[in-house]
Amino acid sequence: MNLNVPSVSVLVNQIKRNLEASFRNVTVVGEITNLSYSSSGHWYLSLSDPESLISAAVFKMDAMRNPVLKNLKDGDKVICAGAISVYAKRGTFQLIIKRITPVGKGDLKEQFELLKKKLAAEGLFDLESKMPIPEMPKRIAVITAKGAAALQDFLNIVDRRSLFCDVLISPALVQGDAAPVSIRKALEKVIRYDMKHREAGNLDKCIDVIVLTRGGGSLEDLWAFNDEALAWDIYNCPIPTISAVGHQVDFSISDFVADLRAETPSAAAEILTNKQKEIVERLENNKRHLKSAIQSKVQKHRYELSSATPAKILEKLWKRISLFKSRLENCNVLKRKVELLSLSESQYELDILINSMMTNIKKLIEKKSRDLQLQNELLTALNPKSILSRGYAYTEIDGKVLTSFKDFTKVEKDKVLKLHFNDGCGEVKKI
Repeated sequence: MNLNVPSVSVLVNQIKRNLEASFRNVTVVGEITNLSYSSSGHWYLSLSDPESLISAAVFKMDAMRNPVLKNLKDGDKVICAGAISVYAKRGTFQLIIKRITPVGKGDLKEQFELLKKKLAAEGLFDLESKMPIPEMPKRIAVITAKGAAALQDFLNIVDRRSLFCDVLISPALVQGDAAPVSIRKALEKVIRYDMKHREAGNLDKCIDVIVLTRGGGSLEDLWAFNDEALAWDIYNCPIPTISAVGHQVDFSISDFVADLRAETPSAAAEILTNKQKEIVERLENNKRHLKSAIQSKVQKHRYELSSATPAKILEKLWKRISLFKSRLENCNVLKRKVELLSLSESQYELDILINSMMTNIKKLIEKKSRDLQLQNELLTALNPKSILSRGYAYTEIDGKVLTSFKDFTKVEKDKVLKLHFNDGCGEVKKI
C-alpha cells in the first residue's frame, strides 16, 4: 500500500480550501429553477443556463436583506453575488448568495431617472402648475383595479370619516403592458363624465378630485404609473389629482406630476376626509354636551317635583292670596275712615284713588287665582297616582325601578318583580 496516496476526505478538504479561497467573491447570471423556502428562513434554488446548473442557497439573514426574493419565481433571470462553499461530506459545492438582483431592474431604474429628468425639464413637476386639493370634496373619482385591496381600504376610511362624500370608481388595469393605456382611458372617462354634468349644470354630480391608486409591489409591478403619455394626461387634467401608488418608500412619475402625492391609498382617503372628520368630531362633542345638559335639567326638575308636594304649593299660593285679601280689607277700612272725616275738598280725588286701588287688587287676585288653577291642574297631571289611576303601573326589582325593556331583559329568570298600581301592588315572577 502506498501511504502517500491521499484519502477521499483529504482530497475533498484540499479542494474545499482551494475553491473557497479562489471564489470568495463571485458574481454570476442565470435563470432560477427549483426555488423553495424553508421553515428555518433559508431559501434554496438552482441557477442555470442552457449548458450548466449550480446549486445555490440564501441563508436567513441574507434573505432578510434581499426582500426581492419573495417576488421571484422559477424562470426569472437574476444576477447573484456571493461565495462558493464546499460540503465535504458529499463532495459537492454550492453558491452561497449574499445579494440577488433581477435582470432588467437596473435598466428600469435608469429609465425612470431619465424620464423624471426629462419631464422635470419640461415643467410637469412645477409647483406653480399644481391645483389645490379641495378640503371637503363631495364627489371623488378613484382609478384603480376593480376589487383591489387598496380600493377597499380607501372606501372603508372614507365611509368611516366622511359625512356626505360619494366615491365614483373608474376601474383600470394597474399592472402589465396594457395597464398604462387602461389607466389613461379610465382618466379620460372621468374627465368626460365631469364635463358632461358641468355643461348641463348638474354641479352636484361633478367630480371634485381624482385619485389614482394601487397597492405596493416591485418596480416592475408599479411601472404602469411611470408612463410618459399618462404623465401628460395627468398634467393636463382639469380636475385636481392625487397619486397614491404603492407604499411610503415607492415613488412613481405620477407622484411627481399629480397635484398631490399620498404615501398610500389609505393616506389619500385620510387627506380627503380630514375636514369632514373634524366636523363629525365637533358634532359628536356637541351632542355629548347637549345630552349632558338635558340630563342635568331633567334631573333638576325631577328633584324639584319630588320635593314639592301639591299640598305645599297650594299652601304657598293661598298664603299669597290671603295677603292680598288683607291689603284689600285695609283699603276698605281706610276708605270708611276717610268718609267719616267728610273732607269734601279731597273726596273726589280720594274716591278715584281708592277705586283704582280696588280695581288693581281685584285684577291681581283674579290673575293669581288663575295661576293657582293652572298650577293645580299641572300638579294633578304630573302626580304619579293620577297616571296610575289611568291603568298604568310601574315595576320594581330589589327596590330599583325598571325604566326600560333593556333593564327587563337583564332580570334573571325566576326573579320576583313587584308591580305598583293606583290602589295597591302585587308580585310576578319572570319565566
